[in-house]
Amino acid sequence: MKAPGVTEIGFQAATCHNNPYLSVQLDVEFFHPASGTKIRRPAFWCGGDRWKVRFVSNGPVGEWRWRSECNVEDVGLQGRSGTVEVTEATKLLRMAPGNRVAQWSDGTPWLMVADTVWALPFRATPEEVSHYAAFRAAQGFNAALLMVIQPDRHAEGPEDRREHAGFGRGFDDVPEVELKKLRPDYFEQLDELLDILHDHGIVPVYQPVFHGWGWRGKSAVGRDIPAEDAARFARYLVARYGARPAIWLVGGDGTGREASVGAAGIEVEACDAYRQPTGIHYGPQVWPNAHQAEPWLDFQWCQTGHNGEHKPERVALMTTDRPVKAVANGEPTYERMGHPERACGWWQGHEAWSNLFCGATMGVVYGAGSLWQWKRPGEEGLWDSWAVAEGVDWRQALEFEGARYVGLVGRIMGKLPMDEALPDPTLTYGRRALVAPGKWAALYLEQPGGFARLRREVSEHFTAFDARTGEVVRSGVAEVGAVQDVGDRPCIVVFAPPS
Repeated sequence: MKAPGVTEIGFQAATCHNNPYLSVQLDVEFFHPASGTKIRRPAFWCGGDRWKVRFVSNGPVGEWRWRSECNVEDVGLQGRSGTVEVTEATKLLRMAPGNRVAQWSDGTPWLMVADTVWALPFRATPEEVSHYAAFRAAQGFNAALLMVIQPDRHAEGPEDRREHAGFGRGFDDVPEVELKKLRPDYFEQLDELLDILHDHGIVPVYQPVFHGWGWRGKSAVGRDIPAEDAARFARYLVARYGARPAIWLVGGDGTGREASVGAAGIEVEACDAYRQPTGIHYGPQVWPNAHQAEPWLDFQWCQTGHNGEHKPERVALMTTDRPVKAVANGEPTYERMGHPERACGWWQGHEAWSNLFCGATMGVVYGAGSLWQWKRPGEEGLWDSWAVAEGVDWRQALEFEGARYVGLVGRIMGKLPMDEALPDPTLTYGRRALVAPGKWAALYLEQPGGFARLRREVSEHFTAFDARTGEVVRSGVAEVGAVQDVGDRPCIVVFAPPS
């Protein structure tokens, strides 16, 4: 893993251990003498007799001292020590005060604009990911939803991911509904793919093992995996990937109440000293409030199915659950999935803006049929017709029109602090609005026309953006009650004091 600011320390066992992934637990405690700060990082097994720990400071700089602790007697692993010099703090993600949105660890805003490429980790090559990441980053995307391993018990195909129906194996025992036989070589390949995403400013959203339909609908094992296996794998992911920006999605397309979800969430809370955001993605038929009061849970993501229907009321209702957790629609209808005209083009833009302005202020998520499976040319028939964009491979799906509208959400709103923003019907007449009291406000003008500012305490200075292009169509001062015309296009109007 090539990562600016990441210190990687290697360890070599002095004795042989049976299945080290199961039997050895190695941790390293880092201590900053000048401030008294401690960061405890788990190490991960990387094959043979080798372990590594990855460390960054997202706070104090200067000298850090470290010492290893191991659950087995081994002079190569236990009681080793040293120092690390940190010259610059690394920005990671964390939840903002109020727990409604994520932000960078230095306090700057981060509005998630995520794409869904579930199968990238076990299907894509480095060259393909480079093409994908450059394309999506240019559109404004900053996160990607990933199935860390191929989750289907009965999926078959060659191990060469470039071949027809091929996929990489993260564990050898997925067909036995266990996660005990880890393949270090798979995760070395995954390191390279994730480096490419990070280099393009795309934060991985790690879903350890899927609970719902899966990759090819062949019995995803997440719902039946032993809780201890799920917890161990969650620890491994935090160890291997937690020293770079990350989101931990411990539930995927299920009820959120599977034993593996809670076990993974608790383990992430216990071993992620950086406290990067952790949450759950649900099936469309589920009320998304499992573990709502648990301290490890930071966010809830609903799913609204793949019928091409707008359902922003789902996220609006989720904002009323207590205690407060961040909210997003983690799976709207994928573009062209199951039908060439389903959820196409501006449908996706309207979906994203509607969800955001109904309270999904953590961010927005997009998906495209055939892209999420990383479907290759000639793979017609591998999936049921409802699950793919027929006749389209992943490269073609990457260029579907709707993604460009979703990417504009971050371009227009990404620098605004979203932590206090809530839907507010009193800003104007009959339009969707968000208000962050004392900071900024915004309108989504779904239909062409004008608006009138009704709240005197909201800044009179406004900028109107074309929601389809991101271009500024008008700016100026809106007197209270005076109608402002912004033309014949859907617009986003942002009220904020001049910078």
